[in-house]
Amino acid sequence: MSTAVTAEPAREASISARVEALNWIEVGSHLDGHGWAMVEQLLTAEECRAVAGLYQDDSRFRGRVVMARHSFGRGEYKYFSYPLPDIIADLRTTLYGRLAPLANCWNESLGVNVRYPEAHADFIQRCHKAGQTRATPLLLQYGAGDYNCLHQDLYGEHVFPLQVAFLLAEPEKDFTGGEFVLTEQRPRMQSRAEVVPLRQGDGAIFAVHHRPVQGARGVYRVNLRHGVSRLRSGRRHTVGVIFHDAT
Repeated sequence: MSTAVTAEPAREASISARVEALNWIEVGSHLDGHGWAMVEQLLTAEECRAVAGLYQDDSRFRGRVVMARHSFGRGEYKYFSYPLPDIIADLRTTLYGRLAPLANCWNESLGVNVRYPEAHADFIQRCHKAGQTRATPLLLQYGAGDYNCLHQDLYGEHVFPLQVAFLLAEPEKDFTGGEFVLTEQRPRMQSRAEVVPLRQGDGAIFAVHHRPVQGARGVYRVNLRHGVSRLRSGRRHTVGVIFHDAT
Protein backbone atom coordinates (compact mmCIF):
# COMPACT_ATOMS: atom_id res chain seq x y z
CA MET A 1 0.00 0.00 0.00
CA SER A 2 1.22 3.49 -0.78
CA THR A 3 2.22 5.53 2.26
CA ALA A 4 1.02 8.73 0.63
CA VAL A 5 -2.41 10.13 -0.07
CA THR A 6 -2.90 12.79 -2.71
CA ALA A 7 -5.48 15.54 -2.31
CA GLU A 8 -8.09 16.02 -5.02
CA PRO A 9 -9.48 18.14 -6.64
CA ALA A 10 -7.01 20.59 -8.18
CA ARG A 11 -4.59 22.67 -6.15
CA GLU A 12 -6.67 25.82 -6.59
CA ALA A 13 -9.35 24.43 -4.26
CA SER A 14 -9.61 25.85 -0.74
CA ILE A 15 -7.58 24.34 2.08
CA SER A 16 -10.72 22.82 3.60
CA ALA A 17 -11.75 21.28 0.26
CA ARG A 18 -8.29 19.76 -0.21
CA VAL A 19 -8.32 18.31 3.31
CA GLU A 20 -11.83 16.92 2.91
CA ALA A 21 -10.87 15.33 -0.42
CA LEU A 22 -8.17 13.17 1.14
CA ASN A 23 -8.83 9.45 1.49
CA TRP A 24 -9.25 9.52 5.26
CA ILE A 25 -9.86 5.78 5.49
CA GLU A 26 -6.39 5.20 4.06
CA VAL A 27 -4.85 7.96 6.19
CA GLY A 28 -6.39 6.48 9.34
CA SER A 29 -5.27 2.97 8.43
CA HIS A 30 -1.67 4.07 7.96
CA LEU A 31 -1.71 6.06 11.19
CA ASP A 32 -3.06 3.02 13.05
CA GLY A 33 -0.46 0.77 11.49
CA HIS A 34 2.62 2.98 11.65
CA GLY A 35 1.92 6.06 13.80
CA TRP A 36 2.27 8.38 10.80
CA ALA A 37 0.84 9.02 7.34
CA MET A 38 1.95 11.26 4.49
CA VAL A 39 -0.37 13.47 2.43
CA GLU A 40 1.04 14.68 -0.87
CA GLN A 41 0.82 18.17 -2.36
CA LEU A 42 -1.69 19.53 0.12
CA LEU A 43 -0.02 22.94 -0.26
CA THR A 44 0.93 24.54 -3.57
CA ALA A 45 4.46 25.74 -4.31
CA GLU A 46 3.19 29.34 -4.15
CA GLU A 47 1.64 28.75 -0.73
CA CYS A 48 4.84 27.14 0.50
CA ARG A 49 6.91 30.12 -0.58
CA ALA A 50 4.42 32.55 0.96
CA VAL A 51 4.44 30.79 4.34
CA ALA A 52 8.24 30.44 4.35
CA GLY A 53 8.51 34.15 3.54
CA LEU A 54 6.70 35.01 6.78
CA TYR A 55 9.84 34.06 8.71
CA GLN A 56 11.26 37.54 8.17
CA ASP A 57 8.17 39.28 9.60
CA ASP A 58 8.62 39.28 13.37
CA SER A 59 5.18 40.82 13.88
CA ARG A 60 3.69 37.42 13.01
CA PHE A 61 5.40 35.60 15.87
CA ARG A 62 5.36 35.51 19.66
CA GLY A 63 8.85 34.10 20.11
CA ARG A 64 12.04 32.79 18.51
CA VAL A 65 14.06 29.77 19.64
CA VAL A 66 17.70 29.19 18.65
CA MET A 67 18.02 25.43 19.06
CA ALA A 68 21.71 25.31 19.96
CA ARG A 69 21.09 27.44 23.08
CA HIS A 70 18.84 24.71 24.51
CA SER A 71 20.67 21.63 23.13
CA PHE A 72 17.72 20.99 20.82
CA GLY A 73 19.99 20.72 17.77
CA ARG A 74 20.99 23.48 15.33
CA GLY A 75 18.73 25.87 13.45
CA GLU A 76 15.89 28.00 14.75
CA TYR A 77 12.15 28.34 14.82
CA LYS A 78 9.48 30.89 15.63
CA TYR A 79 6.06 30.39 17.21
CA PHE A 80 3.21 32.15 15.47
CA SER A 81 1.14 34.56 17.54
CA TYR A 82 -2.62 34.93 17.44
CA PRO A 83 -4.32 35.65 15.12
CA LEU A 84 -2.69 32.95 13.01
CA PRO A 85 -2.14 33.50 9.28
CA ASP A 86 -5.26 32.37 7.43
CA ILE A 87 -3.63 29.36 5.79
CA ILE A 88 -2.28 28.08 9.12
CA ALA A 89 -5.62 28.65 10.85
CA ASP A 90 -7.47 26.84 8.06
CA LEU A 91 -5.11 23.86 8.18
CA ARG A 92 -5.35 23.65 11.96
CA THR A 93 -9.15 23.80 12.07
CA THR A 94 -9.89 21.48 9.16
CA LEU A 95 -7.28 18.84 9.93
CA TYR A 96 -8.34 18.71 13.57
CA GLY A 97 -11.91 17.93 12.56
CA ARG A 98 -10.74 14.89 10.60
CA LEU A 99 -8.20 13.70 13.18
CA ALA A 100 -10.30 14.07 16.35
CA PRO A 101 -12.29 10.82 15.79
CA LEU A 102 -9.05 8.87 15.39
CA ALA A 103 -7.59 10.53 18.49
CA ASN A 104 -10.66 9.47 20.45
CA CYS A 105 -10.30 5.90 19.20
CA TRP A 106 -6.65 5.85 20.25
CA ASN A 107 -7.50 7.08 23.75
CA GLU A 108 -10.28 4.51 24.08
CA SER A 109 -7.87 1.72 23.04
CA LEU A 110 -5.34 2.88 25.63
CA GLY A 111 -7.89 3.24 28.40
CA VAL A 112 -7.45 7.03 28.52
CA ASN A 113 -10.64 8.81 29.58
CA VAL A 114 -9.95 12.07 27.68
CA ARG A 115 -12.15 12.68 24.63
CA TYR A 116 -11.76 15.47 22.08
CA PRO A 117 -14.67 17.62 20.89
CA GLU A 118 -15.64 17.74 17.21
CA ALA A 119 -14.70 21.41 16.77
CA HIS A 120 -11.15 22.67 17.25
CA ALA A 121 -12.44 25.90 18.81
CA ASP A 122 -13.97 23.86 21.64
CA PHE A 123 -10.70 22.05 22.26
CA ILE A 124 -8.77 25.33 22.28
CA GLN A 125 -11.27 26.67 24.81
CA ARG A 126 -10.43 23.67 27.00
CA CYS A 127 -6.72 24.48 26.68
CA HIS A 128 -7.24 28.14 27.53
CA LYS A 129 -9.31 27.33 30.63
CA ALA A 130 -6.32 25.31 31.85
CA GLY A 131 -3.93 28.21 31.25
CA GLN A 132 -2.61 26.96 27.89
CA THR A 133 -3.18 30.17 25.95
CA ARG A 134 -0.10 30.57 23.73
CA ALA A 135 -0.25 29.56 20.07
CA THR A 136 1.90 26.57 19.15
CA PRO A 137 2.01 26.44 15.31
CA LEU A 138 5.58 27.20 14.36
CA LEU A 139 7.83 27.94 11.40
CA LEU A 140 11.25 26.27 11.38
CA GLN A 141 14.35 27.35 9.47
CA TYR A 142 17.45 25.22 8.87
CA GLY A 143 20.72 25.97 7.08
CA ALA A 144 23.72 23.84 6.16
CA GLY A 145 24.82 21.75 9.16
CA ASP A 146 21.55 22.27 11.05
CA TYR A 147 19.43 19.48 12.50
CA ASN A 148 16.65 18.89 15.03
CA CYS A 149 17.14 16.36 17.83
CA LEU A 150 14.47 13.73 18.44
CA HIS A 151 11.74 15.20 20.63
CA GLN A 152 8.02 15.45 21.44
CA ASP A 153 5.86 18.61 21.36
CA LEU A 154 3.77 18.42 24.54
CA TYR A 155 3.54 21.97 26.05
CA GLY A 156 1.05 21.33 28.87
CA GLU A 157 -1.60 19.15 30.50
CA HIS A 158 -3.87 19.09 27.45
CA VAL A 159 -2.20 17.40 24.48
CA PHE A 160 -3.83 16.45 21.21
CA PRO A 161 -2.13 13.17 20.21
CA LEU A 162 -1.48 14.01 16.53
CA GLN A 163 0.26 16.84 14.71
CA VAL A 164 1.27 17.70 11.15
CA ALA A 165 4.51 18.99 9.61
CA PHE A 166 4.55 20.50 6.10
CA LEU A 167 7.74 20.79 4.08
CA LEU A 168 7.92 24.20 2.41
CA ALA A 169 11.18 23.75 0.46
CA GLU A 170 12.06 21.34 -2.35
CA PRO A 171 14.62 18.60 -1.56
CA GLU A 172 17.63 18.39 -3.89
CA LYS A 173 16.79 21.85 -5.22
CA ASP A 174 16.55 24.13 -2.18
CA PHE A 175 18.50 21.85 0.18
CA THR A 176 20.12 18.44 0.56
CA GLY A 177 19.95 16.15 3.59
CA GLY A 178 17.42 17.30 6.19
CA GLU A 179 15.19 14.22 6.13
CA PHE A 180 12.17 14.06 8.46
CA VAL A 181 12.77 11.17 10.87
CA LEU A 182 10.47 9.31 13.27
CA THR A 183 11.53 6.79 15.91
CA GLU A 184 9.31 4.33 17.72
CA GLN A 185 10.17 2.66 21.02
CA ARG A 186 8.21 -0.50 21.82
CA PRO A 187 8.46 -2.11 25.27
CA ARG A 188 11.53 -4.36 25.65
CA MET A 189 12.56 -3.75 22.04
CA GLN A 190 15.15 -1.56 20.34
CA SER A 191 13.98 1.68 18.71
CA ARG A 192 12.81 1.60 15.11
CA ALA A 193 13.43 4.57 12.81
CA GLU A 194 11.53 5.65 9.69
CA VAL A 195 12.37 8.39 7.21
CA VAL A 196 9.31 10.12 5.69
CA PRO A 197 10.13 11.11 2.07
CA LEU A 198 8.52 14.55 2.01
CA ARG A 199 8.52 16.80 -1.05
CA GLN A 200 7.53 20.47 -1.16
CA GLY A 201 3.89 20.86 -0.14
CA ASP A 202 3.64 17.40 1.44
CA GLY A 203 2.55 16.92 5.03
CA ALA A 204 3.45 14.25 7.58
CA ILE A 205 0.72 13.46 10.11
CA PHE A 206 2.23 11.72 13.12
CA ALA A 207 1.78 10.85 16.78
CA VAL A 208 2.91 13.55 19.20
CA HIS A 209 3.71 11.28 22.12
CA HIS A 210 2.44 7.71 21.90
CA ARG A 211 0.02 5.48 20.03
CA PRO A 212 -1.79 2.17 20.64
CA VAL A 213 -0.46 -1.07 19.14
CA GLN A 214 -2.30 -4.37 19.21
CA GLY A 215 -0.15 -7.11 20.70
CA ALA A 216 -0.68 -10.78 21.50
CA ARG A 217 -1.86 -9.87 25.00
CA GLY A 218 -3.90 -6.80 24.13
CA VAL A 219 -3.19 -3.16 23.32
CA TYR A 220 0.01 -1.57 24.54
CA ARG A 221 1.49 1.93 24.33
CA VAL A 222 4.32 2.84 21.95
CA ASN A 223 6.32 6.05 22.33
CA LEU A 224 7.32 8.10 19.28
CA ARG A 225 9.75 10.95 18.75
CA HIS A 226 10.49 13.02 15.67
CA GLY A 227 13.36 15.12 14.35
CA VAL A 228 15.27 16.25 11.27
CA SER A 229 18.61 14.86 10.06
CA ARG A 230 21.55 17.17 9.34
CA LEU A 231 21.30 19.42 6.29
CA ARG A 232 24.25 19.07 3.96
CA SER A 233 23.49 22.25 1.98
CA GLY A 234 20.89 24.92 1.29
CA ARG A 235 17.98 26.14 3.39
CA ARG A 236 14.92 24.24 4.59
CA HIS A 237 11.66 25.66 5.98
CA THR A 238 8.93 23.62 7.63
CA VAL A 239 5.66 24.63 9.24
CA GLY A 240 4.41 22.62 12.19
CA VAL A 241 0.68 22.47 12.91
CA ILE A 242 0.16 21.57 16.57
CA PHE A 243 -3.43 21.44 17.76
CA HIS A 244 -3.04 22.16 21.49
CA ASP A 245 -1.83 25.48 22.87
CA ALA A 246 1.02 26.03 25.34
CA THR A 247 1.26 27.29 28.91
